[in-house]
Amino acid sequence: MPTRHSALRVLPALLLILTGTTAINTHAASAPAYPAKPIRIVTSLAGGGNDFAARVMALGLTAPLGQPVIVDNRGGELAPEIVAKAVPDGYTLLVAGSSFWIGPLMHKSAWDPVKDFAPISFTTSAPNVLVSHPSLAVSSIKELIDYAKAKPGTLNYGSSAIGAAAHLAGELFKSMTGVNIVHIPYKGQGAANAAILGGEVQLTFATPAPITALLKSGKLKALAVTSAKPTALLPGVPTIAATVPGFQIGSATSIAAPARTPAAIINRLNQEVVKLLNQSDVKEKFFNVGVEVVGSTPQEFGAAMKSEMSRLGKVIKDAGLYDK
Repeated sequence: MPTRHSALRVLPALLLILTGTTAINTHAASAPAYPAKPIRIVTSLAGGGNDFAARVMALGLTAPLGQPVIVDNRGGELAPEIVAKAVPDGYTLLVAGSSFWIGPLMHKSAWDPVKDFAPISFTTSAPNVLVSHPSLAVSSIKELIDYAKAKPGTLNYGSSAIGAAAHLAGELFKSMTGVNIVHIPYKGQGAANAAILGGEVQLTFATPAPITALLKSGKLKALAVTSAKPTALLPGVPTIAATVPGFQIGSATSIAAPARTPAAIINRLNQEVVKLLNQSDVKEKFFNVGVEVVGSTPQEFGAAMKSEMSRLGKVIKDAGLYDK
């Protein structure tokens, strides 16, 4: 039977356990709710589509999150690298375009888009539009395919650079239709657009906003958009998929956090981002610069990214675009 003295010896240990438990519970109760300090969105250089998306996100998320959301512009491939190495606490986020996950398919990168990031949501998407010079005697995708097969290697298409969205769209088109059209890279899509206006190339996969006026004036001719479904950005323009089933490619922006960011934080950010994207004024802002909003769950974003990496990875490999 325990004596009075043995009970006294146990009492300090019991008090220590109880005190420790109380301290843990007090610490948990006093832990600040997320977010408790400013949030940083890292993105590419100012003036581009990623920067525009990041600034719309920052402005729209500041009030609902109750903390300042600031934009940190970084050049080249620094933005994903910075976020991949950041503390996974929800205070450093990435807004990036499709190159975030396509770039590592073409060259060695300091990050892995799947392993180093936690998806939050897609934010916007925009198709390319396949346009031709008016002198090219085709008015549809079927006519273009027939023409290209009858005269292999005689049609050129321009893009902003090797590995750019327009280049990948052309390689995917070649792969799925069996045509032989020749890629001509330029220094920027503006230069590629100037080349087709001057008749240096017959085709290009352009972004909608910069060439809408050229289409309306008849200086260029829209053959089809690269999205799976017709887009309100170019009313009345058919899809390539209507003639080539399964064809789909375009550009997108998304928001992500470092891997291992707590699920509760990811879910909170996703909820606020999707709510923001569904606001009519935000939809209008994006539409006016030639993109459409696309909210998604983290799971949908992650699955779609992996699917695109697999699909376009094969196109990139077959076209010999991987730079070792």
